Amino acid sequence: MVHGRRGWLLVSALAVLGLVSGCGSGSGAAPASGGGTSAAPGTSASAPGESPSSPAPGTTTTVTASAPGRGASAAAPAGTRCHTAELRASVGRNDPGAGQENFPVVLTNASTRTCTVYGHPGAAFLDAAGRQLGADPERSTATRPVRVTLAPGRSAWAGLSFSNPEVSGARAATPVTLLVTPPDEHDPLRVRWTGGAVPVSGNASTVRLTALAAGTGP
Repeated sequence: MVHGRRGWLLVSALAVLGLVSGCGSGSGAAPASGGGTSAAPGTSASAPGESPSSPAPGTTTTVTASAPGRGASAAAPAGTRCHTAELRASVGRNDPGAGQENFPVVLTNASTRTCTVYGHPGAAFLDAAGRQLGADPERSTATRPVRVTLAPGRSAWAGLSFSNPEVSGARAATPVTLLVTPPDEHDPLRVRWTGGAVPVSGNASTVRLTALAAGTGP
């Protein structure tokens, strides 16, 4: 009798176990731990903890373009200011008159892009040791500043004028170099000075520069 009861209990337990196993089986598998979703074929899914590649709604994505390397002047937009490295300086022939010496100081666009100059250049006379002779030239108001557009190879000029020292009696010196600084630039260009003595102190020693105009001189 006891043996029969134990057999019945064993059979009942096996039946219950079979029912439980049947309820747990199905067509969908349970997700693995970590909660990651399967990626579609040909795409990559973000790893757990990483941000998705697309920004969340309401956010802004900023795209920064890399600037071209130095020397790529052809890629610079036309119409921007000419820089010292893009220009070549020279001094034209003297056009004296009424005790005045008048030299055109010429800036030529030596780059491959179009650029602009506006206003008065800077200038300074130097001796053989590199020391400045006299004061910086003053800005002349004889001409009104205009923006000059320089295509490659084109020039602009400013008039450099001073009284002849032999006429004015000002103390004179003979420079070796003329430094020319383009408008709004800090680096000068060096030009060999062959125009003779210039006034450096005393009466009528002022040197003047006009604003730049298109061309190479009057």
